[in-house]
Amino acid sequence: MNMSMGQIQTSAGGMPVVILREGTRENKGREAQKNNLTAAKLVAEVVKSSLGPRGMDKMLVDSLGDVTITNDGATILKEIDVQHPAAKMVVEVAKSVDNEVGDGTTSSVIFTGSLLEKAEELIDKNVHPSVIVDGYTAASIEALQILDKIAIKVKTDDRDLLAKIAHTSMYSKLVSEDSPVLSKIVVDATQMIAELNEKTKTLKVDLDNIKVEKKAGGSMQDTSLIKGIVLDKEVVHSGMPKRIEKAKIALINSPLEIEKTEMSAEIRISDPQQMQMFLEEENNMLRAMTEKVKSSGANVLLCQKGIDDLAQHYLSKDGILAVRRVKESDMLKLTKATGARLVNNIDDLSSKDLGSADLVEERKVETDKWVFIEGCKNPKAVTILVRGGSQRVVDEADRSLHDALMVMKDVLEKPFIVAGGGAPEAYIATHIRNWSSSLEGREQLAVIKFAEALETIPISLATNAGMDPIDTMAELRAKQNKGMKWTGVNVRSTTVADMFKQNILEPVVIKEQIIKSATEAACMLLRIDDVIASSKSKAPPGGGMPGGMGGMGGMPGGMGGMGGMPGMDMD
Repeated sequence: MNMSMGQIQTSAGGMPVVILREGTRENKGREAQKNNLTAAKLVAEVVKSSLGPRGMDKMLVDSLGDVTITNDGATILKEIDVQHPAAKMVVEVAKSVDNEVGDGTTSSVIFTGSLLEKAEELIDKNVHPSVIVDGYTAASIEALQILDKIAIKVKTDDRDLLAKIAHTSMYSKLVSEDSPVLSKIVVDATQMIAELNEKTKTLKVDLDNIKVEKKAGGSMQDTSLIKGIVLDKEVVHSGMPKRIEKAKIALINSPLEIEKTEMSAEIRISDPQQMQMFLEEENNMLRAMTEKVKSSGANVLLCQKGIDDLAQHYLSKDGILAVRRVKESDMLKLTKATGARLVNNIDDLSSKDLGSADLVEERKVETDKWVFIEGCKNPKAVTILVRGGSQRVVDEADRSLHDALMVMKDVLEKPFIVAGGGAPEAYIATHIRNWSSSLEGREQLAVIKFAEALETIPISLATNAGMDPIDTMAELRAKQNKGMKWTGVNVRSTTVADMFKQNILEPVVIKEQIIKSATEAACMLLRIDDVIASSKSKAPPGGGMPGGMGGMGGMPGGMGGMGGMPGMDMD
């Protein structure tokens, strides 16, 4: 039922009634469902080939011509302009997994697409969507319980093991060659800023305290962890020292300038003498400010606001290194790193407010001058300086580090892990199959389909590595049935092996999140049986969409011809 005229429905008495305004499109029943499922499955197809260490990367070019090269599921889906509403929901799954646990975005999208594909097979056999939803929900609860049982507890101070977990997260990324160096940095950084909650005896990791600065140049091996903060600013005055050891750091939130009055004031001067006094008074006020800094014992001043030229002159005479207009977020990190107190009024500054660092130094990074504040005693905020051959490489390294840092956070906050390489998915799938035999009715069919969908993850890993998916799964199941539960797909050597011995380890939290969000999204899409798209009052301006999809004649945001292919613009 697809009309672009006003929707005419007939009442029981055969009276025609116009319900929806003209230009509205409605898709009902099977057609609407098919259309939604196809759209969602296509999104999964886009990222499927980028799963795992042998996954391929995607090159995304936006409308401005900016290039992004990545195989991070969330990044790919954020960058492509998905039009279809059902496809958008799958993109949301990736975003939520990315925000919650940081890794596993590709898997979650593939799993969602697979759940929908399997559901479609059941719908074609006239199984009601509600039954499928019930089956999927029950299966996901069971899956989470099995996951809980097989999880292995880790010690949060076992650095070697943590490095292996970080290494796994980067294994499938562009940076995998350099991951030994990077994973050590990730472990060190998160260990430094982790805070112990005394009551619950659990660790809390706030990744805002890790500042990632990136600069193209050098190679990825030059990436370093700085026990302190790097500011992308230079020292304000050329006469100031560029390097101070055993730094005493003052953090000031107010400007070292004479503030202009709020109202427009006018001072009438009749005598040149008065003019001189007036100017001297300004100088004295600035001198008093810099004296205040000096008398506190500070030799480094970091100011969030401006510093007057004359104040700069006085500070440089006193041998104080100063940086102005530091970002607020950096100021907060500096308080955590150096232990200084952020002072709002310079008159309050005393030696108690100062922080310390072994070294404050201005260095040249490529063409820019940056100030490094490093060697803080017990920093609760640190900086990772990412280097790499080109801007694209640095950007991708930054994304990979984000994933690895999130993975570390997940493990430190909930110290349980499973092996990777599709092993847990295959294990859970087998158990869910066995469990399904205890269920009655058609729900059992949906539970079996859930197990099949889970196996898509090891199958995709194998396919991306050029292995035969059927043989691989047969061997994998056979080994797992013999009790080797960590048997997974070793993509690098294209064999089926014990992934735990291969040190491919992942946090349980990520696996949980993948199962939860994919099941919820699939169930939500399965419940839709009617798509009513209201028309815009006038056609959206053309050419705004990629590939010049033009103003789609008053159709809502280009819901791409609901009858045919879903409006995913895959140019």
